[in-house]
Amino acid sequence: MNTKTLDRALLAVFAVFALNGLIFASWAARIPAAAQALDIGSAGVGLLLLFSAVGSVGALPLAGALAQRVGTANAVRTGGLLASAAGLVIAAGLSAGSIPLTAAGLLIFGSGIGLWDVAMNLEGTEVERGLRRTLMPKFHGAFSGGAFLGAMIGAGLSALNVSLPVHLIGIVVIAVVLVTLVPRAFLPDSVEMLHPHQTGAPKPSSFGAWKEGRTLLIGVVVLGAALTEGAANDWVAKATVDGLDASETAGAVMFGVFVAAMTATRWFGARLIDRLGRVRALRLCMGASLAGLILFVFAPVLWLAGIGVVLWGIGAALGFPMGMSAAGDDPAHAAGRVSVVSTLGYTAFFVGPPLLGFLGELWGLRNALLVVGAAMLMSIVFAPVAAERTDGELDAGRPAA
Repeated sequence: MNTKTLDRALLAVFAVFALNGLIFASWAARIPAAAQALDIGSAGVGLLLLFSAVGSVGALPLAGALAQRVGTANAVRTGGLLASAAGLVIAAGLSAGSIPLTAAGLLIFGSGIGLWDVAMNLEGTEVERGLRRTLMPKFHGAFSGGAFLGAMIGAGLSALNVSLPVHLIGIVVIAVVLVTLVPRAFLPDSVEMLHPHQTGAPKPSSFGAWKEGRTLLIGVVVLGAALTEGAANDWVAKATVDGLDASETAGAVMFGVFVAAMTATRWFGARLIDRLGRVRALRLCMGASLAGLILFVFAPVLWLAGIGVVLWGIGAALGFPMGMSAAGDDPAHAAGRVSVVSTLGYTAFFVGPPLLGFLGELWGLRNALLVVGAAMLMSIVFAPVAAERTDGELDAGRPAA
């Protein structure tokens, strides 16, 4: 495959990751406006967000089968257009003050984002394999950058008193145009993924990857990494305020420090993976996260806790993208395996925060975060399943043509 085609695909993958983050954050940054429009409190918001989570968890196991049937470009378009249509439903629900209509929109929105997420990760693994260098952390860094831009747009429009329905409609127009056009630059779908039996590989079933021990263990590694990241995203600010008697501003700054450390590491960490290999890089990162978490929990002063958060962010950055790369090593089975690993990882994002909130009521929030340390240790122990596999190792698992 020529370099020009790979370079165009590389830029396209960066764009769809960034767009995915922008669309997600455009909604997330203005959740308070949605609560005001629907006249609901924190409990009502939590219930609404559950619909989005259910939509994503329901769609993720199906995403691999969809990508295998229609290709990654069309799968990204399907997910993006579904999420865009959901944005219109959410806008209508907010304008009408209808909780059921908004909830239905969020269910569809979660489904679209889930399908899109798996498909763009699949394309990312194809580009990564074609260019023969580690790129997945940078792709996830593009998602973080898009999310930051989406949050800033949301903040700006909120300051200008632009209503959330109008905001969502504007984002939908941008999303529909870009998600339709950008995937045209994706790589041609590989024969190994769409027609594995033509290459001598057994034709995988849509859900066969759920029976593979290595794939499930990669999912466990990613689950631990996702919980490491998700716990900080949801609770670092509040744990700083509650545990260190700090101001809300200090809590917000602490969260910003975590995100900055994670984003920078995703952008520059690919060289570390190429130099050390996935297993050693994963163990080094999760070890740094564990040290950072312990320092944050037990630090008596704010600046020391800040050092802990930097280590936590550095360590949390690479586990999820390395897991995606490991799941997509074999193009013949990548669709199903990436779907499985994504499902397990996102389950941690959705289940972890309420669990930590409950434990925080019992033990105090900073102490409750120590539970995440067990997930970090789990990722460290099972890290070898993410090791790079050579073409010979992949072929050894396939019957002769």
